[in-house]
Amino acid sequence: MSSPDMQAEQEAHADGFSTVAGIDEAGRGPLAGPVVAAAVILPPGFELPGLNDSKQLSAKKREALYTALMEDPAVKKSVAQASVEEIDRLNILRATHLAMARAAQGLSPLPQLCIIDGLPVPNFPLPSRNLVKGDARCLSIAAASILAKVTRDRIMQELDTQFPAYGFARNAGYGTKEHLAAIHTHGITVHHRRSFAPVAQMELPLGL
Repeated sequence: MSSPDMQAEQEAHADGFSTVAGIDEAGRGPLAGPVVAAAVILPPGFELPGLNDSKQLSAKKREALYTALMEDPAVKKSVAQASVEEIDRLNILRATHLAMARAAQGLSPLPQLCIIDGLPVPNFPLPSRNLVKGDARCLSIAAASILAKVTRDRIMQELDTQFPAYGFARNAGYGTKEHLAAIHTHGITVHHRRSFAPVAQMELPLGL
């Protein structure tokens, strides 16, 4: 399988955009926790061995790449999230777009163009292009996927210390058999997405 490269960024530069950010998200599917997005501007000629779509990497490798990206001052990055309350109020797609917009607007200077993983994002606050399967094709999106994924995993690990019965550190909020069983036994927490069918169908009282 081919690795992501900087072709999309180079094409954008050729079109006159000097600063180009890749944007990706983590956490659209889980039953609990926020959705997290990251925006990354890589310097020209950037190389980081092993950098790839976060889904293709082990947790240990993601952590190592996360550290390398965060510690490199030449890499401009911003991470943002949309809360469970926003997910339930807006719906997960609009909340994801909100997190992406927040991440992009957290960059300084603002990027002249954002390349967003997946389908087009309507009403995005900055000039943007979409790239389907961009996390496997575009290096800056791959970098964003790692920052978003590791940040969200750490959030869920912290929630696991507060709510150990749900296995958040293991399931990251996804609807595993263990997680669903815990909801049946203990009810839901304030960190569960009540608009998601498996949670809504439980009709259980809100937990602590």
